[in-house]
Amino acid sequence: MSVLSALKPIHLRSPRSSPGGQRRHTLPASEFRCLSPEDAISVFEIEREAFISVSGDCPLHLDEIRHFLNLCPELSLGWFEQGRLVAFIIGSLWDQDRLSQEALTLHKPRGTVVHIHVLAVHRTFRQQGKGSILMWRYLQYLRCLPFARRALLMCEDFLVPFYQKCGFEVLGPCEVTVGELAFIEMQHPVRGHAFMRRNSGC
Repeated sequence: MSVLSALKPIHLRSPRSSPGGQRRHTLPASEFRCLSPEDAISVFEIEREAFISVSGDCPLHLDEIRHFLNLCPELSLGWFEQGRLVAFIIGSLWDQDRLSQEALTLHKPRGTVVHIHVLAVHRTFRQQGKGSILMWRYLQYLRCLPFARRALLMCEDFLVPFYQKCGFEVLGPCEVTVGELAFIEMQHPVRGHAFMRRNSGC
């Protein structure tokens, strides 16, 4: 089974039928799927609005988004409503216990640690729990990947409670800095492929 086939698009509601009983050809109401390089501009627009007003910079710039979506699209997940991207996660593989400055731009194909670079939700869909739901789905998806052992991320202090509610634990201050910003590093264990194949249909 290929990595990409492990995450099939999921439609939360069936397309509505027309009054005559014939099904309309409409986009799915809600869909989760891996992102592609063609999604990069939509991703960057959401990310830019979400982060620049708070920290003055984006975790990933447009060329870096394209870089990761070309190298490892299977480590991304987008939430689409009526074909419109409303939230996303982008990750890559890392091969060390803790994150370093290099982890911001590198994808280590032989790594077993999934570095979650960014999670962002479109401004009109915030305060609806979508970030938590997307992270839960992403972690479930990672458990279907045979190489994934842990998920790592870095965040500012005010986001630590959010990620703790998602099941992440604090590792301590992160070595990585961006300008004057400092971060907390957090981790989440990812169960092995065989366990999840037996227990969740992966």
